[in-house]
Amino acid sequence: MISRRLIRIKIMQVIYAWLNNEGGDIAKAERSLWFNIDKTYDLYHYLIVLLLDVKNYAQDRIEIAGNKILPTFEDLHPNTRFVNNRILQQFEENKAFKEYAFKKKLSWRDHDEVFKKLYYVVLGSDYFKSYMELTETTYAIEKQFIVDVLTNELENLDLMYHVLEEQNIFWNDDIEFVISMILRTVDRFKENNPEGGNMLPLFKNEEDQEFAKTLIRKIILNYDNYKALIEKHTKNWEIDRIALMDIQLMVMAITEMVEFPEIPIKVTLNEYIELAKYYSTNKSNEFINGILDKIIVELKEDKKIIKTGRGLIGD
Repeated sequence: MISRRLIRIKIMQVIYAWLNNEGGDIAKAERSLWFNIDKTYDLYHYLIVLLLDVKNYAQDRIEIAGNKILPTFEDLHPNTRFVNNRILQQFEENKAFKEYAFKKKLSWRDHDEVFKKLYYVVLGSDYFKSYMELTETTYAIEKQFIVDVLTNELENLDLMYHVLEEQNIFWNDDIEFVISMILRTVDRFKENNPEGGNMLPLFKNEEDQEFAKTLIRKIILNYDNYKALIEKHTKNWEIDRIALMDIQLMVMAITEMVEFPEIPIKVTLNEYIELAKYYSTNKSNEFINGILDKIIVELKEDKKIIKTGRGLIGD
């Protein structure tokens, strides 16, 4: 499911494009946000398709070996533990997964070099050799094997990154998070369920969906006002020389602090300071933290930041 951090990143990307295109209507920005969030959900399913394509490639190799004119004993008696991995079989039987992948036409058929590369990388790993040499296995062991593939290989497969970037410029930013989504899905799978279990939903709940919709709308509506507020507190700086991303992240943070009384100020600050570390300049996090501290004081005095809820009054 899409986390609030990823929602903030998606909004950051949409607002950045909105600013560079000299604005536009809110509806267009919203459509872009939902599209980008949906594409992340596509990636969640797309990477599972990749795992299944690796399994299918392994199965094809077993069949080819068995059809040799002079097959070896190993060719005729292959180790099928990987191709019979029950987690992968459950994904293949999962109705919701299959329907989504079919509907979105998710396929690596035109990029077979990726699943072939992943196959050989996995084949050469110590955990693969250990897994295949076991005299017997359990559902927990089979599940751990899939976890090993996801955590050791997928995030480091450079060839996959190149292919994904050609299809969506934001997907490479999503990979770490999407892998964590797949890990959570695998963790929830049950041995006695032919389909494994439920796929994760797009949003955790309606509150997260509403958070995304409200935040992007309020950022656009208040951008100029909050930019002026930032300029007021950066008198020793020329506003045109402050990184655009720094201004944008501060506007987003101010919007969130004002519009969401249930979110602690510290949580909001930490989130945008972390984003600054990854998406802006080396010293942006310190700069943003210092400016926002001053702005928070003013907004509290003006009663524009009012936190409500258990443990938040007076925040």
